[in-house]
Amino acid sequence: MKGVGCVAIVLHHLAFYGPMANVVAQAAPDTIAWLFDYARLAVQMFFVLAGYLVAARVAPDAKPAELKPLQLVWGRYKRLVTPFIFAVASATLITALVRPWFEHDSLSAAPSLWQLVAHGLLIHDVLGYEALSAGVWYVAIDFQLFVATVLITLLMRSMPARLLALFPLVVIALAASSLWILNRHTELDIYAPYFFGAYGLGMLAYWSNRSALGEVAIFVILALGGMALWIDFRYPIAVALGSAMLVSLAAHRGWLESWPKPGLLTALGQRSYSIFLIHYGICVGVNAVWHRYFPEGVLINTIGMLIATLASISAGASLYRFVESRAKVFGRNGLTLLLAIVLGAALLIESLSW
Repeated sequence: MKGVGCVAIVLHHLAFYGPMANVVAQAAPDTIAWLFDYARLAVQMFFVLAGYLVAARVAPDAKPAELKPLQLVWGRYKRLVTPFIFAVASATLITALVRPWFEHDSLSAAPSLWQLVAHGLLIHDVLGYEALSAGVWYVAIDFQLFVATVLITLLMRSMPARLLALFPLVVIALAASSLWILNRHTELDIYAPYFFGAYGLGMLAYWSNRSALGEVAIFVILALGGMALWIDFRYPIAVALGSAMLVSLAAHRGWLESWPKPGLLTALGQRSYSIFLIHYGICVGVNAVWHRYFPEGVLINTIGMLIATLASISAGASLYRFVESRAKVFGRNGLTLLLAIVLGAALLIESLSW
């Protein structure tokens, strides 16, 4: 699911940001329109899967577990931010390099120092800074959701033992408020509660096979999602509901343990976060080159989109191997020096272009 989802997001941004997609749309308007409108919905699947996995950490039996909150939150922050910083740095440098000869709406403005700091702290949207890369909002929301879930778990853990079994009811109530009310107000989409519905469905999907809730959790998932769609039909909620049901079914049938065998999808899924992070800069670079040398021609621009997709996957694999999969990245080493050089070069080029 993660492997398919990350490729869908890459294709969505290629369709969204053009200009290669604008040329290809002359021959395949429906395909480009579908990628533009619907491929982005894959992000809902990531929220469901994140909720599924967090339930295994904070409440594997649907009761709040004993946690080391600071260690958990710091570990999650490092895991999200370390490759994130490298991806934002690469996107910033590529944008600076192509800006003098590629004018397009997909390019973010030259970054300020405080904008970079806000990105590093995952508060760029809250503070109103323009995103330096596509999809960075997701990283911030993922971290907010994780921190909120840890805090809720701690609060429930502090209550009398007889109340610990009420933890799923709290998650259900929060998911319902998100799905039925908060998610209908798009001005809230920079905060975790807007997305907690999908996250909560993922937690329930985990509990449906690994707790006393059993199949009751499946009916709760259907009730929460079905009511949300009845109140106000939204494709993102439909995808979240379908994803939660699929994962729950996969757990019940034993598919999670037996399928797929290690292969392309498994490799993509393992590297999906790095691919998701790095692809924007790669797509901007390929779009810029193609717009300069191949501004027309459906076939050559289709090839360009394919090259951008494959290059994004390759770059993501490198980011995973050298950054995301490593326990310790920053320090007196080549990676830290490379990051400093990339950021310094981007800021220098931008300052010279002024």
